[in-house]
Amino acid sequence: MQNLLSDIVVVDLTRALAGPHAAMMLGDLGARVIKVETPNGGDDSRGWGPPFVEGESTYYLSANRNKESVTADLKSDEGRDFLTKLVRKADVLLENFRPGVLDRLGFSTERLHELNPGLVILSITGFGHDGPEGGRAGYDQIAQGEGGLMSITGETEPTKVGAPIADLLAGMYGAYGTLAALHERSITGKGRVVRTSLLASVVGVHAFHGTKWTVAHELPQRVGNHHAQIAPYGLFRTQDDIVQVAVGSEGLWRLFAPIVGLDADDVRFAVNSERVAHRDELTAAIESAFAAEPADVWLERLAQQGIPAGKVRDFQQVYEWEQTLSQGLLVDVDHPTLGRIQLPGPPLRFDDNPYAGARETNLPPPRLGEHNESVRAWLEE
Repeated sequence: MQNLLSDIVVVDLTRALAGPHAAMMLGDLGARVIKVETPNGGDDSRGWGPPFVEGESTYYLSANRNKESVTADLKSDEGRDFLTKLVRKADVLLENFRPGVLDRLGFSTERLHELNPGLVILSITGFGHDGPEGGRAGYDQIAQGEGGLMSITGETEPTKVGAPIADLLAGMYGAYGTLAALHERSITGKGRVVRTSLLASVVGVHAFHGTKWTVAHELPQRVGNHHAQIAPYGLFRTQDDIVQVAVGSEGLWRLFAPIVGLDADDVRFAVNSERVAHRDELTAAIESAFAAEPADVWLERLAQQGIPAGKVRDFQQVYEWEQTLSQGLLVDVDHPTLGRIQLPGPPLRFDDNPYAGARETNLPPPRLGEHNESVRAWLEE
């Protein structure tokens, strides 16, 4: 299969997670991604652990497959000359410095487009590029709190999402905008700047919680492991375990109610708005029925009626699950230090490729400066 972005060269000046994730997404689609790191330690995430395996941070490994690593001190004349050459041959440049830092290094947007008018620039910040707090440093959990996400997550206390969702979403939105800008460039020949932030990424996924406030002027509240506006939809205890059930329509409710011994026409539960209003009573009734038998029995009964339900799996169970494996969601790479390892892979498949993403061969996350010689030789061609 021809890699979809095989003609695209990406210069990745980012570190930590949001920017590296965006660059990795482009690499997964076949782009050549050249990661430029500081000589004295490189990407901060190389030191984030434990766990470390043979000195390699598993955090760093999660966001840097399908890249090459070169080192350069961008505060030196030699480093700036190196980046200038890279920019002239690149299609995309990614950066997640605080606003103004790249300008002070001599690579303002205007300068970058003087060097390469077709360059697409993706810039990711913590809280935006302007506004009264545009210069704030961005960290995932801070953004989750400031962006409202923690206010609707958890039971009684505000709770962060377990995965670094603000970082990951900013990376995804950034890659999405970059592809749109590359498409525009194919028509106009001109590059542009794409901007996103951790704050924007969190606000961007408020979904119906956001419109609950902006349209209905009702402040969303935490509802724990249950859906804010649909019932029953959430986590329920059985005799031996917990299950999740999603009764997302009135038709499903009429199938579900008799399974747990409820009257579908009970005035407290007959329509979704009443079920939400009487959620505590409904949950107690369901769990009273579920307590009589094991989770697997209930999951089988629910499946027979086509009612969406499932387990809560830990990571070992997810990565050993045949359904996960069938979707190509793990990729094998040959790492120069660790040997053959598996990494969580890209969540895309294309119709003429049995593998996730758009590459038949995935590159391992590079060691610091591993490609210094090969990239510099390429620049002199």
